[in-house]
Amino acid sequence: MKALKSLLSVIGLMCVCCLFIYAVQKAPADTNVSNEKPMVNDYNVYALTVPSDLNFAGEALPLENPDVFEKMDRELLVNTYWQSNGLLMFKRSAKYFPIIEPILKKNGVPDDFKYLAVIESGLLNVVSPAGARGFWQIMKTTGRENGLEINDNVDERYHLEKATEVACKYLLEAKEQFGTWTLAAASYNAGKKGIARRLENQGVKDYYDLLLGEETGRYLYRIVALKEILSHPSKYGFNFKEDHLYSNVPTYEVKVDTAVADFAAFAMDFGINYKILKIHNPWLREPHLNNKSRKVYYIDIPEDGHYSNP
Repeated sequence: MKALKSLLSVIGLMCVCCLFIYAVQKAPADTNVSNEKPMVNDYNVYALTVPSDLNFAGEALPLENPDVFEKMDRELLVNTYWQSNGLLMFKRSAKYFPIIEPILKKNGVPDDFKYLAVIESGLLNVVSPAGARGFWQIMKTTGRENGLEINDNVDERYHLEKATEVACKYLLEAKEQFGTWTLAAASYNAGKKGIARRLENQGVKDYYDLLLGEETGRYLYRIVALKEILSHPSKYGFNFKEDHLYSNVPTYEVKVDTAVADFAAFAMDFGINYKILKIHNPWLREPHLNNKSRKVYYIDIPEDGHYSNP
């Protein structure tokens, strides 16, 4: 009886082994079986290593703080894997950073603030729901208080050089008030009064210790993420050639100190059309200029050969 049980056990084990062997064998070719290859997702998404030496305007991020680390990780991931937007930022920054950088330097504002313009507007002349305009998203009151002309004819918030000067003035005043460039940058988003109130109410002195709303709470991390990515394109998987980037069309200035009845006709006199005139002078808001005060304006005209004749 014991011998029979042993024999049955051996037979059972052999059957199980046969089943296992059959299960792992490759299925035989069959004319009724589809020859299509299985779908394979060959797009890989990788976790990123947060660099340990990140800083904004020379002020180190306290990455040993878990909350700071996670927020920085989030912004690096979001901005790295938003590839189309990232490539556009590389293209536009090549065109506009050479205009912004010397103005920051002249005013003693750290170069890192050019990335603030990137997250404010994407380096486009956009309009916010609150009415802020231009690359630096300047409100009407702030613009006028800082000497910008803003009316139906002219809105100098769209004048990149002049708007950058206003942004520099604001940031220098904020740095004087708060003591750090980090808080100065945060105040550009939340306002000086808003940051001052939160610092006082929460009894802290540092941006990274503040409990803030979603937008301002992400603000510095987004700036630093764009700085890191735009400074190291290949590290974050962005591949392009120099000729993929945008560049500025050389222009010369035309002095105007009278009214202009028709900018379309004005443009034709210089071998361009109204559209091209507006591309290079977005601060001209209407197809005419009243200029009753005989103020002097300088209008940029592209040099010959960069556009086809209108």
